Amino acid sequence: MKLACVGLVAVLIGLFTGLAAAETLSQQLGLRAASLPVRDDPRWAPQGPIVVRVNSPASLARFQAMAGEVKLIGAGDAAEALAAVGEATAVLGFCSAEILAAGPKLRWVQLYSAGAESCVSLPRVQSGEVLVTNMQRVSSPQIAEHVIGLLLALTRGLGPYLANQYQGVWDPLAVPMSKRWEIAGRELLLVGLGGIGTEVARRADALGMRVTAIRASGRPGPAFVSEVAKPDALLTLAARADAVVNSAPLTAETQGLFNAEFFAVMPAHGYFINVGRGASVVTDDLVAALSSGQIAGAALDVTDPEPLPVDHPLWRAPNVIITPHVAAGSDKTLIRLFAVVEENLRRYLAGEAMLSVVQPQRGY
Repeated sequence: MKLACVGLVAVLIGLFTGLAAAETLSQQLGLRAASLPVRDDPRWAPQGPIVVRVNSPASLARFQAMAGEVKLIGAGDAAEALAAVGEATAVLGFCSAEILAAGPKLRWVQLYSAGAESCVSLPRVQSGEVLVTNMQRVSSPQIAEHVIGLLLALTRGLGPYLANQYQGVWDPLAVPMSKRWEIAGRELLLVGLGGIGTEVARRADALGMRVTAIRASGRPGPAFVSEVAKPDALLTLAARADAVVNSAPLTAETQGLFNAEFFAVMPAHGYFINVGRGASVVTDDLVAALSSGQIAGAALDVTDPEPLPVDHPLWRAPNVIITPHVAAGSDKTLIRLFAVVEENLRRYLAGEAMLSVVQPQRGY
């Protein structure tokens, strides 16, 4: 009995610590709560069971401690989730046409990713029958650092020097000094000023760059963004930008947005960085712009297609850095992710306003 009490106290301490961490994280990342509590939705179904994507019994036990008497079912992959979802009222970590079809009682889906396009296109989500929440802003700090790392790698010419290192070649002028420019005083254009764009802007401003941004709403940005414009000003701002970063979600408006016309207006010394979605870029047009010297280089964490085939010309295009969709990963990624999942589970069961609700009509 004494050991059981000690165990219960440990669980409660972990639970309250987790709640505090979630609240702090929510404030740090600027996570937005819905305007209305979920209990006001007549379709709210907190009684469970709830299918949860977990990688260990310990993880499931932590969620279960928060859920109380509501039954949670752990699933390690989509096949296990599909088999378990029949009576579930919510599923955390999975979303597909098959899962929604197999779970007629589903009312809430929590995504473990920021990207929601494949989920929000499903009819039950579009109709509002199923509420979807995602991981918007959760990976913004590490993606922003990845962007700055890629930008500095391009502007300091690290690619050619690394290639020479692997061959044992000592060539100080592999990249001329005129092409190893300092970023202070340069202009950075952000296409997308959500969580990622805002964090990139914060860091670029601290390094002395002038930051401009394209935002669908056109509403003003934080003090460290000098100018915010609507999408119709994209080419105007791109024409004067030393570097352009895409961090926009994939929507009908951003599909193929970065095309031959866009690359034609960029300065010849300009760099293009993509941490948004690969399909926002017309890849053939990017390859052509790189090969002709129309732009100075590119750094891509996402590509179209993805994974990039081994024989794709983008691998061999000049002055390109490619990372295999890893910008969102860091030593803190899972800590943040599970803090948000736990907080939204708590809010759902309590009928409170949910964090990071996806708007199906917008696609994010």
